[in-house]
Amino acid sequence: MVRQTSEGRAGERNGEHAEDDVAERNEDRTGDGAPERDRERTGDRAAERDEERTGDRAAERDDAPTDLERARRVAVDAARAAGWLITEGTRAALVVNPKGDDGDVVTDLDLSSERLLVGRVLSAFPGHAVVSEEAGVLGEAGSEWTWVIDPLDGTNNVAIGLPLYAVGLALCRGGRPELGVVHEPVTGRTWSAVRGRGAVGPAGPLSAPPYRPGRSGPVLAWVQGYGVRRGDPVATALKAALDLRARRVLRLWAPLLAWVMLARGDIDGIVGYRTGVVDLPGGLLIAREAGAVVGGFDGAPFDRVPLDGSGCDFVAGRAGLREELLEEVLKEAGAVQETAR
Repeated sequence: MVRQTSEGRAGERNGEHAEDDVAERNEDRTGDGAPERDRERTGDRAAERDEERTGDRAAERDDAPTDLERARRVAVDAARAAGWLITEGTRAALVVNPKGDDGDVVTDLDLSSERLLVGRVLSAFPGHAVVSEEAGVLGEAGSEWTWVIDPLDGTNNVAIGLPLYAVGLALCRGGRPELGVVHEPVTGRTWSAVRGRGAVGPAGPLSAPPYRPGRSGPVLAWVQGYGVRRGDPVATALKAALDLRARRVLRLWAPLLAWVMLARGDIDGIVGYRTGVVDLPGGLLIAREAGAVVGGFDGAPFDRVPLDGSGCDFVAGRAGLREELLEEVLKEAGAVQETAR
């Protein structure tokens, strides 16, 4: 069962008190001599509420068109609530447990955030499916709409006391992200995008300016999946080549924040090798809608995410840099494969 935050309960109580106050003031102004008008107005309001509820139920049916702006509101509200929960949780002792044999960990905050997010999403869209970091596949099997949820991107950072983490949600249709939301609890900032409608952040629309080469090279981010073993020849060669070419190569342990930095123009590109799924589609869409160019190692446009969990290889960059990065990646990956023969 999803626990409601104290802020949410307070908001509901305040809303109830406000409605009661309005009703009392209306009674005082109207007096006992106008009961018919009161009944008419009450009936009108009841009819409006019935229409709203009917519309909401229609939107929730899997066979009804999904309102992406409504989905954005649900996702943003849920991400902020989860962010508040995580921030409060970091003030106390964390329960940290190993996850798998790849060096990953999971905390009690991952699980609490996930319960909140999944509960909010499936309550609003019961006909949708969910792929979540810890719980796996939930919701309506076979739905064309799938929510991809990362309840705490940057768990390893949180575990060592580094305040660098995010909450991410994406709504995909047939594997193609249509909505992306990233929330950074530490600063309270939220970024979102709907396909074809641009990306927005706290200061308004996002637009990553074209890359202009400098003498020191670009600032890049490196992202790899937990399944990549130490000494992996391709990963080792790619990281070495990027370190030589770039001014800085960031390894944030929070890929969603790297995507947002690319969308804002703070960094110039991202190279991903066998990356996971849950921390990919939301940030990917935000960066693309802000003007970044994203493609696979094969050079094809990277627009769909394999929801089965298989690793993804991609090169993303501001306009004017991505092709150069791809050429470097292909050269190094090709050299490793040739040596392996």
